[in-house]
Amino acid sequence: MVKVAILGYGTVGSGVAQVLCQNKDAIARSVGDEVQVKYILDVRDFDQSPYGGTFVKDFSVIEEDPEVSVVVETIGGATVALNFTQRALSAGKHVVTSNKELVACHGLELTRLAQEKGVCYLFEASVGGGIPIIRPLTMCLAANQMEEVCGILNGTTNYILTRMIGAGLSFEAALKEAQENGYAERDPSADILGYDACRKICILADLSFGKNVDPQLVPTEGITGITLADVDYADGAGKKIKLLGRALRQPDGRVCAYVAPHLVDGSHPLAGVEDVFNAVLVKGDAVGEVMFYGPGAGKLPTASAVVADVMDIARSKGARPPITWEQGDDQTLCGTDELASRFYVRVQAGADALRTHVGEIKLLARGGAAAGETAGITEQAMTEQQLRSKLEGMEVLSLIRVLN
Repeated sequence: MVKVAILGYGTVGSGVAQVLCQNKDAIARSVGDEVQVKYILDVRDFDQSPYGGTFVKDFSVIEEDPEVSVVVETIGGATVALNFTQRALSAGKHVVTSNKELVACHGLELTRLAQEKGVCYLFEASVGGGIPIIRPLTMCLAANQMEEVCGILNGTTNYILTRMIGAGLSFEAALKEAQENGYAERDPSADILGYDACRKICILADLSFGKNVDPQLVPTEGITGITLADVDYADGAGKKIKLLGRALRQPDGRVCAYVAPHLVDGSHPLAGVEDVFNAVLVKGDAVGEVMFYGPGAGKLPTASAVVADVMDIARSKGARPPITWEQGDDQTLCGTDELASRFYVRVQAGADALRTHVGEIKLLARGGAAAGETAGITEQAMTEQQLRSKLEGMEVLSLIRVLN
């Protein structure tokens, strides 16, 4: 019997307990052994919970119990969760997590500790919720040299943009609706400012390119500056605005990673990803382009990915190949100032003035455009720094990359 301890009984932790309980027979058939929850760690009391006899408040109970072989960390954050994860791995216990912040900031350290102790540290649920992406990257696509990984990595911002596009809501109204529907936190900063997507693209970049990518070094822009005017102009050009996390291998081997809104052509696979759904597009030298799509968050979709990792450990008895990558250095990353692309530009100026500054540009139109406002897409690809230099002296209202 495989005995599991769950750290945290919030949305994901309770979902993990639910899936392990209600699907216990199918899980046992699949792995060839029974998987049982022995402990749930939480400082709160849950008198009405069906798992009442399993709750503990002291992590040392789990740490010192030799029967517990797998610890599932769903606490979140990178402080208490880091301490408990280090202690669990050091005690020779496998750890499974859905904690993107912990993996993005401390994943290299924790995968190395797991290797040293001969245990597994798995994190399938940390990037795409219920979307399987970590295992395909590290196993199914391992024969490829990855060229790019790009995706819609945050359901909250994708929902907001979908409602702005489809219902004509302002950013503020769409955010309020997302909060009312439970798709956005009371404090949505991590989502709307792009930090959540940044952590996820860093994890994908670590695995795709084999070098540690520090989230603090990744340029990150959210969607707070996107207006209905931008959405309307994009729609008139047959494009949609999406918040993307991207990581690209440069010819010299360096990685360019960033998070920013993009205009995406309506025919592109990512343009059709709406509401709270996520998608990851992977480009390898052998396989070409492959896209993974599904629910990027939620209690049971995320729990599904967590339990799949638990089952992987139970099935392999912890003998699966380790997931790890190398330490990066100051040569690992290159800035977005080296990444050329076309841009959507909106300025408070006339068309002739805009052409004078940026050269050839495809002008865009929309009903109800403000007086003196001009928008267009540059014909020439250039870096953001080059474009901003050309626009110096103009009143720039919006500047958004166009996905190649």
